Amino acid sequence: MDLMDINDYYLRKDEKPLDRIVNNGGFCGIFRTICCIGDSLSSGEFETIAPDGKHSYYDIYEQSWGQYIARMTGSTVYNFSKGGMTAKKYCSGFADENAFWSPMKAAQAYIIALGVNDMWEEGVKAGCIDDTADDNTFAGFYGTIIQRLKRISPDAKLFFVTQPREESDSDYQIKNKEAQRKILYGFAGKFTNSYVLDLYKYAPVYDKKFKENFFFNGHMNAAGYRLTADIIASYIDYIIRSSPEDFTASGLIGAGIDFGVQSGN
Repeated sequence: MDLMDINDYYLRKDEKPLDRIVNNGGFCGIFRTICCIGDSLSSGEFETIAPDGKHSYYDIYEQSWGQYIARMTGSTVYNFSKGGMTAKKYCSGFADENAFWSPMKAAQAYIIALGVNDMWEEGVKAGCIDDTADDNTFAGFYGTIIQRLKRISPDAKLFFVTQPREESDSDYQIKNKEAQRKILYGFAGKFTNSYVLDLYKYAPVYDKKFKENFFFNGHMNAAGYRLTADIIASYIDYIIRSSPEDFTASGLIGAGIDFGVQSGN
């Protein structure tokens, strides 16, 4: 009898997050509503350069990695993002102006990919996980976002994305990326249902060859956003296969149903 090999769906021994790339979204598709909070890289932003050297930027949400995930999985994916976004800007008006805190826009999963612009924001330091928005730090604003999402969708799964490495990173950028990474791991330990998508450690380095293939001027091209969708979805698939017990009731998130207790099967 030729049985299906179910082992293909279990975590392999010594498997690392991006050892297996799923092109159809994999188990990321168990979330029927997903919200992407981020900046230009979450918005499918394209950068054009005119003959006179003028740079123009366009958020093409249909080309964002979030919408590629939507098309892969059939899930509804919301873009709560904009080019140039920071955690401070998100908390200081952007989310309110767009009604992103509305319970009507609650999701089963949130993918937060902020930090690229935050390191250049004047007067805003990295901070620590005990900071609040009043401390004017990246951690304080990021933590505020998490707390607001927890109130809107208490059982939702939260995924915090670290910045990938670039071959051209300066010492300042490396220092800030590592500081933000430490903060995100701290939040994952502090808040329930929270996980880190550690692109800094596991994603490809954005080197010259990578940018020749996946960038158009200073931002990604369509293939780059599609690749990023594969990376994000595959990482979430890995996390679900790593800790299946954390996701057994995911189909009930936001349904208004008490999860009760789980039998021993």
